[in-house]
Amino acid sequence: MASKHEPVYQIFSFQDCKCSPDPIYEVPAQSLTPTPAPIVIDNGSFQTRAGWAVEELESPRLLFKSVTARSRGAARSETQIGNDIPNLEPLRWLLKSQFDRNVVVNFEIQELMFDHVFTHLGLGSEGSVTQPIVLTEAPCNPLHCRQMMSELLFECYQVPYVSYGVDSLYSFYHNNTKISLQPPHTGIVLSSGYHCSHILPVINGRFDAVNCKRVNVAGSQSASYLQRLLQLKYPGHLAAVTLSRVEELLHEHSYIAADYHEELEKWRSPEFYEREVHRMQLPFSGKVPGGCVSVEERHERRAQQLRRLQEINARRREEKLLQDQERLDRLIGVQELLEDGLLDHFHKSLVELNMDSAEELQSYINKLQVAVEQGRHKLLHSDGAEGKTEVSELEPTIDEGDGVALMDPDFPEETLPEKPAHVVQPVFNMAEYHQLFVGTERLRCPEILFQPSPTGEEQMGLMETLQYVLARYTPEQQDALVSNVFLTGGNMLYPGMKERVERELLAMRPFQSHFKVTMASQPALDSWYGARDWALEHPAGGEGWISRQDYEEKGGEYLSEHCASNPFIPMKLVKPLPARPAEPSVTMPTSTGPTAAVTTVTPALPASCSAVAADVSMVAS
Repeated sequence: MASKHEPVYQIFSFQDCKCSPDPIYEVPAQSLTPTPAPIVIDNGSFQTRAGWAVEELESPRLLFKSVTARSRGAARSETQIGNDIPNLEPLRWLLKSQFDRNVVVNFEIQELMFDHVFTHLGLGSEGSVTQPIVLTEAPCNPLHCRQMMSELLFECYQVPYVSYGVDSLYSFYHNNTKISLQPPHTGIVLSSGYHCSHILPVINGRFDAVNCKRVNVAGSQSASYLQRLLQLKYPGHLAAVTLSRVEELLHEHSYIAADYHEELEKWRSPEFYEREVHRMQLPFSGKVPGGCVSVEERHERRAQQLRRLQEINARRREEKLLQDQERLDRLIGVQELLEDGLLDHFHKSLVELNMDSAEELQSYINKLQVAVEQGRHKLLHSDGAEGKTEVSELEPTIDEGDGVALMDPDFPEETLPEKPAHVVQPVFNMAEYHQLFVGTERLRCPEILFQPSPTGEEQMGLMETLQYVLARYTPEQQDALVSNVFLTGGNMLYPGMKERVERELLAMRPFQSHFKVTMASQPALDSWYGARDWALEHPAGGEGWISRQDYEEKGGEYLSEHCASNPFIPMKLVKPLPARPAEPSVTMPTSTGPTAAVTTVTPALPASCSAVAADVSMVAS
């Protein structure tokens, strides 16, 4: 006989991590020398990382989310930044970022971020910052954004030198240096962050910005998609499915399927589902209404309810008795008017009472006298032996028809028969009700990086875009690029990402062609480590640095190139001339003899004059 095995459930709890404020660090000794150590700031759209470019520090000093929160009407100094916000969810509607996708556009918030970084690194930002700054920026960053950033750093903080670089190229540079790959490096970088993903070709150590592409699908779109799926699946837990918990689900419980459709077929099996589904336990209260209560407690509760109902009933009887007595006194006063002979006042009072005759008045008086007598009798005998109170025909009291029997003193204590002890009561599992069963959502949400269509995005996925970029090169260049496919960015941390890219490349490339896929050692942090390594190898004032004199002479759009920066690209733009009004025809007399001939001349413009080709030098943006 086969033994039945209990299914193994995987139950997880949300961590709901609370942030603690960042401490204020001391300035290292290397920054107090005449040539201070640079400050490296990885200005990411999801997280900001900042620290000193010194070899003794193995990690960035500051790690905080790139968000701020300030209540309406609050002072600028009361703005909460990053880890100063312990829980993001109550303030979600107040959160603001300096980014529009991955480009800095709100420089007021960016200034608050710099103040926070410099203050917690031990620098006073009221005066000036004497340390050089290495700052990351987006690929093909617009000129206006770089101009505003340079203006902020040079004019507001008086920094001596600034260097700009692309975060994913810094990561590429760091990992190639770690494996001792000789420069110049050639490869293609697949970078996926919080707001968008990029495909960046690097040829002979220089970023080919002309052929790079951006895909507007990344971590934030996966989080929003997962939140929608779970809220549709569990409408009773809408408030519990917060964006912070959804991001935790993505980071800790999601994965990339090597073959998406084959993996979905596996989830059709009930055994596979029970084994692989992740049950996320939401917080709940263990007290269940109507749970396991002993017989004595049940009798005590019924006795308390009975006493409370009797008190309510007695209070209502007193109120009704007072109302009937007041009405009886008023009717007796009207009857005395008839006895005194005041007929006019008597008839006027009858009209006010909506009565027609003295006989009707006497009938009401008799009924009220009986009701008052019975009410006094029931008050004297609270045990209720005489029966229920007769309802007045004139003015029935409020709620008299809604369960009067329940408020009567003679209401029996045991109204419902007790169920036998051997009858098994169904137990409501409160813990299971507060569980989220995360099944196919674990692979469906990260899959939008390769197939964005489920979210409504009408664009190519990451690998289709890679194929499009590779098609713009010669076969020899394609072989060189795919020999070093590098994956970086926080959205590349899903298990199975490298295997999926290798499988897609195998189907994309020619038969028996070679390629190599490498994952960054720390996809979320290697951009900061790469910027630190670059700053240690290139002292301030050399290649790749912009001095204050360069800023004043060449403007904020000026960029000094290096191996991890955006390039300077001269581009030809055809600038059409404004349309000119048609010139009138000119008549010119010509005389060659005694007779004069008149010739009509119409000026004709050559076709080449319709447009002027101007060589405009600009940085790719």
